Amino acid sequence: MPKHPITTGKVIIAGAGPGDPELLTVKAARYLQQADVVLVDRLVSEQVLVQYVKPGAEIISVGKQCRRGLSTPQETINELMVEYALRGKLVLRLKGGDVSIFSNVLDELQALKAADIRYEIIPGVTAALGAAAYAGIPLTARDHSTAVRFLTFYRNEVIDELYWKELAATNDTLVFYMSSETLDGVVGNLVKNGIGADKLLAVVEQATTPLQQVQVTNLYEYAQNWTGKTFVSPALVIIGRVVGLHEQFAWIANSQSSESYFKPVAKLFTASTVIATEKVTQHVSRA
Repeated sequence: MPKHPITTGKVIIAGAGPGDPELLTVKAARYLQQADVVLVDRLVSEQVLVQYVKPGAEIISVGKQCRRGLSTPQETINELMVEYALRGKLVLRLKGGDVSIFSNVLDELQALKAADIRYEIIPGVTAALGAAAYAGIPLTARDHSTAVRFLTFYRNEVIDELYWKELAATNDTLVFYMSSETLDGVVGNLVKNGIGADKLLAVVEQATTPLQQVQVTNLYEYAQNWTGKTFVSPALVIIGRVVGLHEQFAWIANSQSSESYFKPVAKLFTASTVIATEKVTQHVSRA
């Protein structure tokens, strides 16, 4: 008998939110219950997978770790999406936070377009919004700030001297992603350019999780108290007058824990290894 041609599948690129599994959108949860394959980032709560992935679905960890540990190459992630979709699978690419804020979604979209694979994009709660809400820090507030900027500073070339001068002068709230390890440079550049002494700095570690911690300091006291300080990943940095509202409106106590809510990436692999052997696949079972 002639074989029926395999119909090309579809890829759903969805945000899982910043940590709290209840911040997952209804639409992302619905697709998790339908997906044949889930390609999941490191910064996704395991509870999301346990609660929503359908029995028998394949879960493949494709996590990354900024500047430390193991990371799954973006090329491998692209290949996995394409290969599984070409098999006729419904693939859910699950990212921490939101899909469009400091993620590699452009690379993934280009790979899917090049392979003529259908896709859908589902937004998620980005880390800045989750961290601010769970820390009691409104990112814009009357008489404090009327705008917010999302930035990153993972190497010196990302922000030039002229822009540091602008950032130091603005009244916008500044939110730095993936910058806790370069925080000395962030603060040093802002102080050097005369940032107002009424603007405070908050570091929110593991935002929205049971292990959340919020630490606040004056930027001009940072060098004395915090230089070289390390923070538990992921950590988000908020700078501005609005940080002063944290003490009044904080509604979650610090966990006082240095444990990690998200597991580190344990293994590197190539797409061909996964496709050929399926050995890195985990299966979700239901009692």
